[in-house]
Amino acid sequence: MANAPLYLAIALLAALVALVGTRVVRTVALSLNIADAPNDRRINTTLMPRAGGFAVALSFFLVGATVTILAAPLGLTGGTPLPISGIAALLLGTLLAGVIGLVDDRFDLRARWQLAGQLVISAVPIAFGVRIAILSNPFGAGDLLIPDAIGLALTLFWILGMQNAMNFIDGLDGLSGGIALIAAFTLGVIALPATPLLAALCFALAGALAGFLRHNFYPASIYMGTSGILAVAYALAVLSLLGTAKVVAALLILGVPIIDAFFVILGRLLAGRSPYSADKTHIHQRLIDAGLSHRGAVLALYGVTLLLSVGAVVLTASAAVYAFAGLLVVLGGAIVWLSRRAERRA
Repeated sequence: MANAPLYLAIALLAALVALVGTRVVRTVALSLNIADAPNDRRINTTLMPRAGGFAVALSFFLVGATVTILAAPLGLTGGTPLPISGIAALLLGTLLAGVIGLVDDRFDLRARWQLAGQLVISAVPIAFGVRIAILSNPFGAGDLLIPDAIGLALTLFWILGMQNAMNFIDGLDGLSGGIALIAAFTLGVIALPATPLLAALCFALAGALAGFLRHNFYPASIYMGTSGILAVAYALAVLSLLGTAKVVAALLILGVPIIDAFFVILGRLLAGRSPYSADKTHIHQRLIDAGLSHRGAVLALYGVTLLLSVGAVVLTASAAVYAFAGLLVVLGGAIVWLSRRAERRA
């Protein structure tokens, strides 16, 4: 807690950079027609610029790099040290994800090229030697060591899955950005006791998201875009691989987008459609169909994420695994109930 003013200053600096950067990106996006036109699948009724999340990626990269360089004089070198390779994978990978996403925002790439970009992004941590090496033991104390080949596959799956989960939940103004902000802050709290530098990086990401949400919360003036989704999802995924901010904690904190993606993909496959086909089966859309307002649906999912974040902080790793399994059942039942309620209203 002695470093609380420093962490706050880091978050505020990142927020300021993202706040100004988002305004610049909005102007550029409109001039280059990087925008979503209204249609029956989108909630916007006017031309809406996207790629605002690139400002988040750039803010996080700049502030994160500055904090890393000044870690010693800032007193952030105590506790478990972070390897330089891990920090490089985090910051450079986030920036690369933002650039690749920005290309998609500008040129609306076909699905196979989008997937290729996601795979390239997912391979960045592995190239820097960052991977999942242990898993929490759900049946007792301690961790389980896993073979290298399985660890590499799980790392690719984790980062690729995170990108798609965040993409699927990005359907309402401020929803994905707010959930990511809560997740980044919680990962920072978890990292505080053992790895101050990792905590500072988490708070930098949270601050950048807060600055962006000033423009993205309902009613939004700019969307996050693929650039923001890929960058933020990547940053959260890699932050959870470093230090004490474990994957199992992120799994619980980000339970809403992860489980939403699971049920949406499952439903589409069972219906004989592509998992990437368009529909209105996401949980936030079901909440609106059930009678909640746009803002109400967003705040409700913020609340669920906050509760899950508290659980991730106070629960042991094995208990968090069981909590996630319970959430899978509860959220699945809620989706079925919301679907039936929406059908009755229709």
